[in-house]
Amino acid sequence: MKIGYDGKRAVFNNTGLGNYSRLLVDVLSSRYPEHEYVLFSPGLNDNERLKPLLERSNIRIEIPDTAMGRAVASLWRIQGVTSQLSRSKVDLMHGLSGELPLNIGQSHIPSVVTIHDLIFRKFPECYSAIDREIYDYKFRSAAGNATRVLAISECTKRDLVNEYRIDPDRIDVVYQGCHSQFKRTPTAEEITAAKAKYHLDRPYIITVGTIERRKNQIMSVRGLRGLPQDFDIVLVGRRTSYIKDIERYALQYNITDRIKLLENVPFSDLPALYAGAFCSSYTSRYEGFGIPVIESLSVGTPVIVATGSCLEEAGGPDVPAVDPDDVEGWVTTVKELIDYPNAHRNIATKGRAYVSRFSDLNMATGTMQVYERALDSSPII
Repeated sequence: MKIGYDGKRAVFNNTGLGNYSRLLVDVLSSRYPEHEYVLFSPGLNDNERLKPLLERSNIRIEIPDTAMGRAVASLWRIQGVTSQLSRSKVDLMHGLSGELPLNIGQSHIPSVVTIHDLIFRKFPECYSAIDREIYDYKFRSAAGNATRVLAISECTKRDLVNEYRIDPDRIDVVYQGCHSQFKRTPTAEEITAAKAKYHLDRPYIITVGTIERRKNQIMSVRGLRGLPQDFDIVLVGRRTSYIKDIERYALQYNITDRIKLLENVPFSDLPALYAGAFCSSYTSRYEGFGIPVIESLSVGTPVIVATGSCLEEAGGPDVPAVDPDDVEGWVTTVKELIDYPNAHRNIATKGRAYVSRFSDLNMATGTMQVYERALDSSPII
């Protein structure tokens, strides 16, 4: 079978959607080497994270094969690529980031689209009006045109049913895993080196993700005032204007020296930073899944999550969850982890066992089953 992918994110993005795209192609090509995996990309890019995949004989990139496609790559991606899919004789097309060519339904090529979340509909204030319209059109069209829809969580599946009235029987939930570097516990030497590199000489609580209003990092900053004086908060992620709110709060309450802001942290440093933390905090108001929850638990670090979306689904029944506005509840939870080491160990142990289900094997087999359903339900032309 030859499987085509919308490869733009895999080629050009180094976070979120790019990581998902590369991981999926990685696990599928390893588990099912008999198939051919083709990334259809509007251009080429010297991406270090993609290079190892392109060394495999069953993975390759195709760029626009017509002068018009090369001249207007954006139009090629949303429409012109469909003709190229036919010329390349792909058996199935998978849109990895909520998008499919608008004319994919006319091509009679079975298609799957991954929808990660509908956050822009849940929190419209976090997006510009034009971005909301674009996302809404692309996602609604893709979900409506796809032979099968792949949701990355039960939470996203519910949102697709409620927001777009997609038939739940057309939606398959396939959980993604996290990068293999989180599958082993960092050594004491690696943890010590990471702490020294980032000048972390006191106990700390880590939160990983873009520092933006929806992710609600200020909750842990506010909670810091209720914790022992030797505890710090370490915020790892790209800054947005939301950082000003955090800085103003920290200055007002004289806790600036207890907040560490780490930007542009190499991906390879994250396991040791998680492992060196007392616990992790991920109190986002809404997520499609919550990879930082899995990353933290995978290296053995307990995590506190927020209620209201998918984070409890990602962390499992033993991970403590608090309302995203309940600062007192967050402080109480951290203090219990400090005062009761057995509870701290229990959450880490049970959480690590729970997230083992988010494996490369399950991701690969689940996705291939979706492909088979798409092929079986497509009309024979």
